[in-house]
Amino acid sequence: MEVELWWLLALPLFFVIGWLAARVDIRQVVHESRALPRSYLSGLNFLLNEQPDKAIDSFIEAVRIDPQTVELHFALGSLFRRRGETDRAIRIHQLLVDREDLTEEQRLQSLGELGQDFLKAGLLDRAEAVFLKLRGTRVDDVASRYLLEIYQQEKDWTKAIGIARSLPDHESVHWQRDIAEFHCELAAQALADSRFSETEEHVKTALSINRKCVRASLILGDLRAAQKHDEQALEAWKRIEAQNPIYLSLAAERVMDAYGRLGRIEQGHLLLRSWLEHHSSLDLLDELFQWEVEKGGTHAAYELVREELRRNPTLLGLDKLLEAALLAAPTEHRSDIELIKQLIHGHTRRVARYRCDACGFKARQFYWRCPACGGWETYPPRRTEEFDLTP
Repeated sequence: MEVELWWLLALPLFFVIGWLAARVDIRQVVHESRALPRSYLSGLNFLLNEQPDKAIDSFIEAVRIDPQTVELHFALGSLFRRRGETDRAIRIHQLLVDREDLTEEQRLQSLGELGQDFLKAGLLDRAEAVFLKLRGTRVDDVASRYLLEIYQQEKDWTKAIGIARSLPDHESVHWQRDIAEFHCELAAQALADSRFSETEEHVKTALSINRKCVRASLILGDLRAAQKHDEQALEAWKRIEAQNPIYLSLAAERVMDAYGRLGRIEQGHLLLRSWLEHHSSLDLLDELFQWEVEKGGTHAAYELVREELRRNPTLLGLDKLLEAALLAAPTEHRSDIELIKQLIHGHTRRVARYRCDACGFKARQFYWRCPACGGWETYPPRRTEEFDLTP
């Protein structure tokens, strides 16, 4: 009976304690919400309604009223950077970096944001200095990736290799491809300066990292040709068919020149015809067509294109066929063929561009690295029409 009386007295006491605790929490929440500047809430409302200009004005007013709002500074700086107002973003984040009352996490975040501001503004040396400060911290991975982007923009391939190899997933297929391309950049520079031993070293390193690196085989062939070893050059260029036949068109002119120097031009012609038969390519067709016009005559060029068009019907192939027909046609018929060619050419211009596999960027020029997304080997020498016809 005494136990039951105790519980009767304790239950109201627990209820009162709980009620007091709830009241304290509610008052704290209300106090904190009232402490926020009204302009801060207005800024959030503008952001939700996709009105960034008004949001920025409201956040600036909130920062003026309460300079201690660190998170608000971050939000405001990011908005400035996204709008391209990098000078204002830099000032906001520099103020944060200079403050002494930040936590370690906030200081790292401030430096990271400042580095991104410098990078967006094109101040690569200042961005590099900031991200180097972040190496060895908990954001080392993020800092390394930004440094890698900076070194690629600066074309400092030696530093790019060092950073890429320090990344946690540097042994993945993606990084093997990229690091091999960095070595190819160094090899191309060395070859241009006739530093043959250095060229060979970088090429061999690229192939050891990525045995399917087409560019390394191209440069190795160029190196052997520069050293007057055309047979070895041909061996390097022929290897591309096993690596990735899409890139054979890049070696076509090189192959024909080497066979010409060896006095075996017909053998080179047969090799390119074999490549075209097994690996249809509009660029490869164009190389063969130009050779046929110069060496075999307009009739041979016409027959080449007609045969390929029957096997792989494309607008670009038809345009090339009309070009061959125009060269071989009698004078009185050329105006009609020219008119048809002009009509077809207006359509082929839209499908004659190269396209990035990763981001879809299109251009008339081939790139080893996509100018839009920065991907290596994502921009194959295939025309847009060939992508559309691929099953």
